[in-house]
Amino acid sequence: MKFENVTAIAKANVYFDGKVVSHTIHLPGGAKKTLGLIYPGQYHFGTDAPERMEITHGACRVKLDAAAGWTDHTSGSSFSVPAQSGFDILVE
Repeated sequence: MKFENVTAIAKANVYFDGKVVSHTIHLPGGAKKTLGLIYPGQYHFGTDAPERMEITHGACRVKLDAAAGWTDHTSGSSFSVPAQSGFDILVE
């Protein structure tokens, strides 16, 4: 995946002792995305706004707060998280 003509924010968002790192990018037209890297482990994230997570490389398992079970995701897939919710993500 490639983003053209973007502004990247150099200051990283660092979570879980550096095992999850992301950078915000601003796209033409005002849209905003976050590019991140998740090292192996299991993590829980909360959301204020709805979010769409796109898996660009690797694989993970995800359990939304409202879901009964885990779903598998690989490169090219995505999942959506409702606002005021959260999810667990497992990277092996």
